[in-house]
Amino acid sequence: MCRAVDRGHRGAAGQTHDDEQRHQQALAEGLYVVLNVHHDSWQWINKMATDHDRVLARFDASWTQISSTFRDAPRSLLFESVNEPIFDDATDTQKAQLLNELNTSFHKIVRSSGGGNTNRLLVLPTQYCTPDQKPIDELNATISALNDPNLVATVHFYGWYPFSVNIAGGTHYDAAAQKNLTESFARMHDSFIAKGVPVYLGEYGLLSWPDDNHPPRVERGEALKYFEEVSNAARAAGVTTALWDPFSYLNRTTLQWRDPALFAWIKSSWTTRSGTASFDKVFVRKSDPITAQSLTLNPNGTTFRGLWQGNTELVAGRDYTLSGNQLTLTAAALTRLTGSHDYGVNATLQARFSRGLPWNIDIVTYDTPVLSKSTGTTGSFTIPTQYRGDVLATMEAKYADGSTAGQTSWTPFQEFNKAFSPDYPGGKTILTSEFLDALRADAPVTLTFHYYSGATVTYHVTKSGSSVTGTTP
Repeated sequence: MCRAVDRGHRGAAGQTHDDEQRHQQALAEGLYVVLNVHHDSWQWINKMATDHDRVLARFDASWTQISSTFRDAPRSLLFESVNEPIFDDATDTQKAQLLNELNTSFHKIVRSSGGGNTNRLLVLPTQYCTPDQKPIDELNATISALNDPNLVATVHFYGWYPFSVNIAGGTHYDAAAQKNLTESFARMHDSFIAKGVPVYLGEYGLLSWPDDNHPPRVERGEALKYFEEVSNAARAAGVTTALWDPFSYLNRTTLQWRDPALFAWIKSSWTTRSGTASFDKVFVRKSDPITAQSLTLNPNGTTFRGLWQGNTELVAGRDYTLSGNQLTLTAAALTRLTGSHDYGVNATLQARFSRGLPWNIDIVTYDTPVLSKSTGTTGSFTIPTQYRGDVLATMEAKYADGSTAGQTSWTPFQEFNKAFSPDYPGGKTILTSEFLDALRADAPVTLTFHYYSGATVTYHVTKSGSSVTGTTP
């Protein structure tokens, strides 16, 4: 299957020449190409409500040039009118009217330019490319009015927002995130595909994972479950997908995938399902006697085939038991797997299934993290932290009266890397300037740090002027 390549266009003649060269390079690689006006959406098109005539004239001029340049290009080139269209200073009704006007004008210009453009596949977006029902219905009305069999609807999908950026307690690919995904793809199918209109998922991924420049906001196993489910839902709905690459999944210098295992999961899920589990870690507390630990398998239509450590198969009944989908590692197996019982990952197991990729399970030794008192400023404040093998999931922030503290007022669970960030090698937890600046002066704040082991640790911070003091209970 060919993957789509999205090229932004800025309306300049020089850029058109560059796009033409890239188009030829993509064709040589057997790729389909989607050419659109991209960041223009919020650079000048968004002003259409208050500068209608000039914006429309510029938009029309851009597509007149593009259509002329590529009129004889093969059908593997698709045009998309505009990426993630937004309109400032407009009512919802006006926004729908403005997007309909752009899509309709785009259609008229391209079709009238002749050559291969008379029946080229043309891609039309919803407002901001959202897959919500109202903008889908609005786009459906435009497509119906144009009465053209060579139109494609496009939306984008980055998952349930709390999970996609890790805010409001969205630390897992949970029922809410799954429901959001299932309902979004159902809308794509029922509103478009079932009516004969193909859907191009022009961008998908997670908004903040992976990100090689910051600590991971989304836990790895939870992200893998999400990516596996996206491709399955797309296949079932009949949606064509394009993975969006803002964080450089592909190293542009070496042309190698930065995370081959992640790409293997994405690629595998194009054609089959893989089994997963309720989590990809089993936490064994160092300070307690070792006891049996359980995970719930998610076979996803496959059959569980066993557990392996490297090339060694674990023994059912001795090392683990399976009751329905509940997989339990015995105390004896965990004692052997944790070895010297050092903090961190002591062993990695593979749960193998009848098809798809195996599910990795890390065996982790931990104790509850220890935080220490600290002083600093709103410009630089860190909490000395002994993580002791645990992994930070989220941070809750409240004032003494129970109200939310921090820059995200609608939830006490603040956004990972925006309000707080772990520094595992440095042994500290960072509170960002943005978070500290948002705190009320001389109002003590209780922070509750939640870790993936299930442990929680309470900490207090108070801002006075530009000074910040942190204390333990």
